[in-house]
Amino acid sequence: MNQSKVRRLYDINGWAFVAVAVSLIAIMTVYPILKSLWLSFHSGRGVVMEFVGLGNIVRLFYDPVFKKALFNTLGFLVIQVPIMILLSLAISSCLNSPKLKYKQLFRLAIFLPCVTSLVAYSILFKSMFELDGVINSFLLLINIIDKPIPWLADPFWAKVTIIIAITWRWTGYNMIFYLSAMQNIDKSIYEAARIDGVSPIKQFFFITVPLLKPVILFTTVTSTIGTLQLFDEVMNITNGGPANSTLTLSLYIYNLSFKFMPNFGYAATVSYVIVVFAAVLALFQFKIARDK
Repeated sequence: MNQSKVRRLYDINGWAFVAVAVSLIAIMTVYPILKSLWLSFHSGRGVVMEFVGLGNIVRLFYDPVFKKALFNTLGFLVIQVPIMILLSLAISSCLNSPKLKYKQLFRLAIFLPCVTSLVAYSILFKSMFELDGVINSFLLLINIIDKPIPWLADPFWAKVTIIIAITWRWTGYNMIFYLSAMQNIDKSIYEAARIDGVSPIKQFFFITVPLLKPVILFTTVTSTIGTLQLFDEVMNITNGGPANSTLTLSLYIYNLSFKFMPNFGYAATVSYVIVVFAAVLALFQFKIARDK
């Protein structure tokens, strides 16, 4: 048997080996993506759909609720993601210190929120931030405030509540990546810096952060995509209120699909707005972080 026939036999066996997995991916992933793309060119209620071409895209520019949801989503992205990234970096740097005792306990405590149920922790946060909840009771007890803060009834404080919830939930997730990367940095680099009289703060900014650049890029991209898809917290804590002040694109897609005269075609169009923003922001972040 010549070499070309052997190679062809290996190719056939290889494709046969992965055929089931590839077929399942195509059925469960590729087909729904293509179907939703085709659906975005249609409009109507339920299964009664008609082809409207780019009509749904035009509708986006005249939809005040969509603009509000987009503004809220981008607001959460601009404010919450940097806070979470910086907080994760600071915590991981502290937990990487050889002088710190009970490091395993602290790491577990900070990472534990990541494995809790999204619905369970959202309901817990909602009860904590009620007008007569634990948070207001504690702040009144220590005299930081003189009257309860309407966390869930005021547009500004509702946004703050969502940001606090997301930060609590996902900071430990990013911390694990940074901590793992820090532990792989050669200790001799820090030793040389100490001998040269470099302060710990300068070591962090001029040694640790540059060497963590690929990991920071990864966590920034994943956090950006996750924030653009924000749904569970706003659904269970504020339900998009008050007055749509915390409505996100994902929650708006849910409302379009299952509430308020369902329109699956327009909902599919809004979902592709998330895809476009995620792709553009990811490419922008990769370009910014690219080495010269």
